[in-house]
Amino acid sequence: MSAVWSATVLTLFPDMFPGPLAFSLSGRGLAQGLWRLEAVDIRAYATDRHQSVDDTPFGGGAGMVLRPDVVAAAVDDARSRGAAGPLVYLTPRGLPLTQREVEAFAAGPGLLLLCGRYEGVDQRVIERRGFLERSIGDFVLSGGEIAAMAVIDACVRLLPGIVGDRRSLEEESFASGLLEYPHYTRPQVWEGVSVPEVLLSGDHQAIRRWRRQQALATTRARRPDLLKEVFRETTTGPPRAGAMSGAQP
Repeated sequence: MSAVWSATVLTLFPDMFPGPLAFSLSGRGLAQGLWRLEAVDIRAYATDRHQSVDDTPFGGGAGMVLRPDVVAAAVDDARSRGAAGPLVYLTPRGLPLTQREVEAFAAGPGLLLLCGRYEGVDQRVIERRGFLERSIGDFVLSGGEIAAMAVIDACVRLLPGIVGDRRSLEEESFASGLLEYPHYTRPQVWEGVSVPEVLLSGDHQAIRRWRRQQALATTRARRPDLLKEVFRETTTGPPRAGAMSGAQP
């Protein structure tokens, strides 16, 4: 097993990668060999002369469905070549991906991500190969590639050597279960609005209290569901890692 965190992406459009992942922190890390990326063309595993990867859905309906035999062949070959980590299928019908699960993914050897297209993927291959079905939000994309890039970026930035000062990761949104507090920089007064006085005080304890209060207020206004989880962990402790990353029933 490779010691370097690796992302293997199964897609009908391998030329979309690395795309944005070639820039900024993830791009520098990729160039330095701090993580690896392989985009696998699902169409290469088609068995007919037309390289068919999809077919009409049983039961009728619009659109096409990716065939289980083709997808399974791509998965099995990637595994045989050393692709490690959980199998993740990006789909709007999946469980919402959380920062806790991203942290668990980043702590492992890597990910194997399946990018759906058309109406989706035959359910049998999802179940037979043990895919985790995950969603990055309550909206629909044309395919899973952009979602896969988002998941990879979220993981890569947590890897050792990617972010220069890892303290910057500790107070981000979701790191403590809350949304992040607001930030300010120069100029001190802009369009008649001044930076909050406490941030200019030099009183680090007061600044920490203010930031905590702001994080709580923002989370309460925008994501009250997160507060329930924070308070639940305060009394019962954080959820077990296995509870966050198990396959869907």
